[in-house]
Parts: sequence; structure tokens; C-alpha cells
Amino acid sequence: MDQDTIGRIVQGDREAFRALYDEHFEYAMRTAMLVTKNGEWAKDAVQESFLRVYRNIWQYDRGKPFKPWFYCILLRECYRVMEREKKIVPFGEQLDRFAVEQKLPDTSLDVYEALQALNDLYRIPLILKYLHDYSEREIADILELNVNTLKSRLLKGREKMRDILGGEPHGSKA
Repeated sequence: MDQDTIGRIVQGDREAFRALYDEHFEYAMRTAMLVTKNGEWAKDAVQESFLRVYRNIWQYDRGKPFKPWFYCILLRECYRVMEREKKIVPFGEQLDRFAVEQKLPDTSLDVYEALQALNDLYRIPLILKYLHDYSEREIADILELNVNTLKSRLLKGREKMRDILGGEPHGSKA
């Protein structure tokens, strides 16, 4: 992100903010969809994230990259929206809770479905690492974690993905 654009936004230039919005919207929506697993929740999180950026751009440290700062805000909004929406359970979902046991994964299961099946604890770091190419240090900062904790979650997340997809573990079972 051009520092001149950030400076113009701080001064109240709406066109500069529109350029920032246009540049980051699609990427933010894809990320929010992966995190929330719900289109409406993703829209809410992205909209609220951009509002927070607009209101708090003066707090942004121009010495650091913009994207990690923005995605930290986006992830917090995703979590907030998910927590708010979890309190409201639609009737159809209540009926789904009584459904028959799910079938085991088969060879037709794709990576996206496997990723969505993971707990947020493992899914979010995997998304940031492998879909958004953040470094482990950047992810640890975004998620406010110790780097070793993050590495552990990435390892366990990869193992869980492997299990879901039916892959073989490395090494011997002896």
C-alpha cells in the first residue's frame, strides 16, 4: 500500500479510501469466507473491518506493512461476527443436529472441504500461511501468539488435513 494513499486517507480523502477498499475488498472477502464459512457473516465482517480501518487509520504505523494490520482487524471482526451469530441458531440447523452420522471422507473430498472441516484454531493459521503467504512471524503477530505456539498449530493443522484427506503419515509406525 502506497504510504501517500494512507496519508491522504488520514487527511480525509474519500477517493484514497475508495482506492484502498477496491484494492483489498476481494481478497478480504475470500479470507472472511474461509474463516466464517458463511457468506452473510463474511460480508458483515468485511464491512465492519473497512469501517474500523476508516475510523482508526490514524493509529496505523506507517513503518509496518498495511496488509497484516488490516488482516488482524479482519480476523477479529470475523471472530466477533461468528460469536454473535452462534448465539442465534436457525431452526433448520437445529434439525441438522439430529441428522444421521456423517459419512467418512472419501477420495472425492477436496482440499477446500477438508480445510473448512478444521477447527478455527488450526484453519486460520493454515489459511494465512498457505493461502496468503504470510511468514510465521507475521501470522504470530496477527493472531497475537507465540511463534512456537503458531508452529505447533500449523503442524497439527497439517496433520489433521492429512488425516481428513486420507494421506499417509511420514516415517514408520514402529
